[in-house]
Amino acid sequence: MRLLLAEDSALLREALTALLERLGHTVTATAQSAPGLLEALGRAADVGDLPDIVITDVRMPPGNSDDGLRAALRIRARHPHQPIMVLSQYIADTYARELLTLPEGAIGYLLKDRVNRVRDFATALESVAAGGTVIDPEVVRHLLGSSRPGPLDTLTVREREVLALMADGQSNTQIAATLTLTDAAVSKHIGNVFIKLGLGPVEENRRVRAVLTYLDSART
Repeated sequence: MRLLLAEDSALLREALTALLERLGHTVTATAQSAPGLLEALGRAADVGDLPDIVITDVRMPPGNSDDGLRAALRIRARHPHQPIMVLSQYIADTYARELLTLPEGAIGYLLKDRVNRVRDFATALESVAAGGTVIDPEVVRHLLGSSRPGPLDTLTVREREVLALMADGQSNTQIAATLTLTDAAVSKHIGNVFIKLGLGPVEENRRVRAVLTYLDSART
């Protein structure tokens, strides 16, 4: 894949570039700030050569707050199907919710510690580039914990517990062990969650969509 990498730390930028190239990808351009990211993507767009995926940090100059995340949202406003992977050391609530609930998908949000799991990181990049949504379990736990009332008020306490564990990436068997339930009981709770969220049997990746529905409800 061809990637555009935005990271203000020179050391980390070089390390990520080396890792991505070792994974067989090509870093076509790098940026050290949010404006630099937008300029680099603009140049690529001008020649009809958008990258397969944009990787960006959250905290970047000039504001060193959530500039990278806001730049990602501006990119998606201009190029609705551009895959973006956000890497961060912290979670920016408001803009993270807005980015993760974009209907087009092709979004990832991982904490930087997750990059150390090289195989998982490589799989996440492939998934996002293919149009999928990848959310770090720690990000999901944080956002679910700070959510406001919404459509998921229809879920029972047990169904919410099951949904939280689904968001953590646990399988039905793992959820059963965590909550001391049978596999059949877990399947029933998950089925109820899907029904209450209007996710039919043909909905692709209903687990991810269930979590995104929750996050989307927290924006309103």
